[in-house]
Amino acid sequence: MNAIDLLEDDHRKVKKMLAEGEVTTERAEVTRTDLYSTLRREMETHERIEEEIFYPALKQHPKAKDIVLEGFEEHHVVDEIMGDLGQTDVTDETWAAKFKVMKENIEHHIEEEEGEMFPKARQVFDKDELEALGARMLELKQLSLQATGGG
Repeated sequence: MNAIDLLEDDHRKVKKMLAEGEVTTERAEVTRTDLYSTLRREMETHERIEEEIFYPALKQHPKAKDIVLEGFEEHHVVDEIMGDLGQTDVTDETWAAKFKVMKENIEHHIEEEEGEMFPKARQVFDKDELEALGARMLELKQLSLQATGGG
């Protein structure tokens, strides 16, 4: 699987979880807790494969450097919001609002990657390079999920 396909698969999975989380209520304690835990694990793994493999490879190309730097910053913002959400009781009245802000930030990040970053990656990497990056990313993803109990 090439690197972009792998990341887009992750994006679809995360967007589905975000949609599920947005419609939960304060009474859905177990659902919110489980969903947050799964989402956090998926996001941490996704960020790791991007930050350790995909972003550094792409950043070497002058055309893509700025969008990669922005991607790192967007990860940082999402991590801050996600950390705050993790400290908030799922029955707290602010949980849904925090979740929505996190969702909006993640969706914005996905739109920028798929709309700007991935097209640049397709310009600067050939098919074999994308496949090689994808293989490395998939291996790291599997190791990360195993280490966090998700795979």
